[in-house]
Amino acid sequence: MTSTTQTWQQRATAKRDSVNSLIPQEWRISNLPSREEQKDVTGPYIHQYLTKQEVEITETDAVGIAEKTTTGKWKAVDVTKAFCHRAALVHQLTNCLLEIFFASALTRAAEQDEHFSRTGKPIGPLHGLPISLKDQFHIPGVETTMGYVGWIGTHEGVKDSPKHMTAESELVRELQSLGAVLYCKTSVPHTLMSGESNNNIMGYVWNPKNRNLSAGGSSGGEGALVGARGSPLGFGTDIGGSVRIPAAFNGLFGLRPSAGRISYEGMANSMDGQNTILSVVGPLATTSRSLTFITKALLSTQPWLHDPLVTEMPWRDDHAKQMQTLCDNKSLSFGIMPHDGVCDTHPPIKRAMSIITRVLSSLGHETLPWDPTPSHKTLVETGGRAWMYDGGADVHAAFALSGEPPVPQIASVYGSKPEAEYPSSYISETNRMKRAMQKEYLDYWNSTAEKTKTGRPVDAFIMPVAPFAAARPETYHYVGYTSVINVLDYTAVVIPVTVCDARQDGKPAEADYKPKDGLNRMVAGVYDEDVYDGAHVAVQIVMRRFQEEKACVLAEYVEEALRRDREGGGSVKL
Repeated sequence: MTSTTQTWQQRATAKRDSVNSLIPQEWRISNLPSREEQKDVTGPYIHQYLTKQEVEITETDAVGIAEKTTTGKWKAVDVTKAFCHRAALVHQLTNCLLEIFFASALTRAAEQDEHFSRTGKPIGPLHGLPISLKDQFHIPGVETTMGYVGWIGTHEGVKDSPKHMTAESELVRELQSLGAVLYCKTSVPHTLMSGESNNNIMGYVWNPKNRNLSAGGSSGGEGALVGARGSPLGFGTDIGGSVRIPAAFNGLFGLRPSAGRISYEGMANSMDGQNTILSVVGPLATTSRSLTFITKALLSTQPWLHDPLVTEMPWRDDHAKQMQTLCDNKSLSFGIMPHDGVCDTHPPIKRAMSIITRVLSSLGHETLPWDPTPSHKTLVETGGRAWMYDGGADVHAAFALSGEPPVPQIASVYGSKPEAEYPSSYISETNRMKRAMQKEYLDYWNSTAEKTKTGRPVDAFIMPVAPFAAARPETYHYVGYTSVINVLDYTAVVIPVTVCDARQDGKPAEADYKPKDGLNRMVAGVYDEDVYDGAHVAVQIVMRRFQEEKACVLAEYVEEALRRDREGGGSVKL
């Protein structure tokens, strides 16, 4: 039966089976536990399938790995094989992968070992470092479906295209020139427009820490894989929170840079050409120092020479040192926004916001309420207009290639068929509205200099990533906590703070938690302290545009402060 006569279900099954068949037999889990039998598949659970050496390698962060592979202490082949093995295990437990190319990765790693043996030098600062990528990146020899059945065997839906499995995204070129070893691509929600990752090829991506919950979206495969240490570091994209949401849900550090800092050239996307709100590429990693490490490495390749939309802005050491001095001198000022005025948060989120506020205050830094104008509600509503300019024509055309239906998470946004497109005057109006609101928000930020003890505007503000620690299936209907930052194009970094604790969090007091509308009733209704118990809880720190250096330094400082606070039983000293 040819692809032209196959049903979409048959094509999806064939693709899924072909990917899963690339997992070596000896790496397959013979008796996969149900989600009810084994909620948490991280740590001790997954260790049972790994050697001691594999555990040591895969639980070392990207910086630690590079320190060993670039000096010859660890062989690239051993490191790559360990991560391929662990990635295969994580995939079987969470559905996190869409493409597997372990064999070619091991070949590349062997070539790197030969190069080091012959020259005594690494290929680059990422020599032998395995890196995973969201299935938007084009890698020669590897297919890109972006979760669409109709893209199987094509280049972004175009049959017989010479670009099929030959195209290369600019960031892929940069990573490989630095010595990275690419070995898998991770799952997404088809269309990319959901905070949960689900598609008709690989299915729902589960959170490895708590498989009652979502791994997030749209870079949910990355979140699950890195969260379960099947990758030390990966890249996702973010148009409404798609790096930050999976980072938060999986206890990771994630960086959302401003548009134009990291290359997006040559990548697959939905609604390509919609420029009101640009999607950006950002890393997810197990440590904050890994964000610093990978961002510096990428900028060293001078991406502005290869991508016309990248701003010529090398890594700025003076910015990093300036932030480090402010951290060391305990002279930072933070805006605190526990509630965006639209959607209330679950008890674990409230506790995380309280923890980080207490920790920063105890270190001598200033915290004050963040109450901006325009309201986040207005910003979110304006930004949402951009996602519907074409009435859903782009995504429904992709569905029509195979006849597949949108999964529920996407159908709730785009329906079952396209609607009328908006005129150019509507787009122009939206762009004017966005620009005016960006200016008003900037003026508010500057005005905080009148309230701070430092006499400077606040250095950053802190807010939740989502109203919950992670979404339960088919319940993520409000992404305003993240999408507002895309409208403003600010730099943001996700910081893991704590985990849900049924005993500490309990049920919210009825007097303190009375939902005022349908959205809040829905969010309140999905909270169950026992279901959420053990899930990661994170916040995001937001800075002005193009403040990636300062954000990375600040993330490292806050990570260390939170670690010492946990170890000190709630009493932090730096």
